[in-house]
Amino acid sequence: MSIRIRQDAILRALRRNGTSTVDALAQAVGTSRRTVLRDIGALREEGYAIHSDVGRGGGLRLDPHAMQTTARLSVPEVFALIISVAAMRATGNLPFSELADAGLARIEKSLPADKVRDLRALLDCLHIGQLSPLQNLSDMGRIDRDLLPAFETAFLGRALIRFAYRDAKGRTSQREVEPQAMLILPPLWYLVGWDPGRAGFRHFRMDRISDPEAVAGTRFRRRHVPFEDDVCPYRDMRRHLE
Repeated sequence: MSIRIRQDAILRALRRNGTSTVDALAQAVGTSRRTVLRDIGALREEGYAIHSDVGRGGGLRLDPHAMQTTARLSVPEVFALIISVAAMRATGNLPFSELADAGLARIEKSLPADKVRDLRALLDCLHIGQLSPLQNLSDMGRIDRDLLPAFETAFLGRALIRFAYRDAKGRTSQREVEPQAMLILPPLWYLVGWDPGRAGFRHFRMDRISDPEAVAGTRFRRRHVPFEDDVCPYRDMRRHLE
């Protein structure tokens, strides 16, 4: 479980239960007391008002009305919102598109300059197209929640990304590629990577990727990805970032 996912789980537990002990939270998220206390400190720094009640029956309590304005979404979270809206728009199923765009624009304006730069780089690697009606979707699964943060770390740091991949025949292999782009062909999402061992681009269905991680100490250069004519770069939200 990643740090962000674990901290989100702690917040959900506090919202549901009202008050919880450190031991109960540690058991709920499967970690140690020390890690929970460190996470609570990090959440407080983000602006979450988490109070410690002393005495019998005391514990940790989240004040939902005292959320400070300093809390911001991370770049992967904003990117996830943008590409989710983009995917829905590509299918023609986004009835409140103007409201969605306005909300995203406000979120982006709250990002500091360095995060805006990172978000712009991620949007540059996003491409959207149409899926062939002959595509078999019977084995479509869920996408690993750790994939987007791992992609962001690897892509922005120009490091290789390593993961386990299950192919169409169910065979699993370990792959290590240069993350060059993301491709959305609703409802399928792909990681487009340059495979150094095969000296070529490969498209990996994201729902077949597991255990992704950026490989420390590696470095790659950006490459031109030869998409077909019917696959276009995503630019709709970039107008808010200029």
